[in-house]
Amino acid sequence: MSLSLILALAWLVAVNVRGMFPSRDHHWRFAYMMMAVGAPILAFVWWQEGTWYAVGLLVLAGWVMRWPVIYGWRWLRRRVGRKA
Repeated sequence: MSLSLILALAWLVAVNVRGMFPSRDHHWRFAYMMMAVGAPILAFVWWQEGTWYAVGLLVLAGWVMRWPVIYGWRWLRRRVGRKA
């Protein structure tokens, strides 16, 4: 297994384990930090393994960190809806 996939799986495990514990801010600070760490890992997976592995990692990351994705989607719909 390549280094990029090992880092990606470690990232996924870290996010899952941290999500099991309570947090006062509902994990938002941790989510921002993990997004900042996850983006370079995603790029590294794309560079080393190819597009389909990167898409798979992106889907898994969206599955694990679903609330930032949901809020981002809502924000995007509001922004696009205003201009239409």
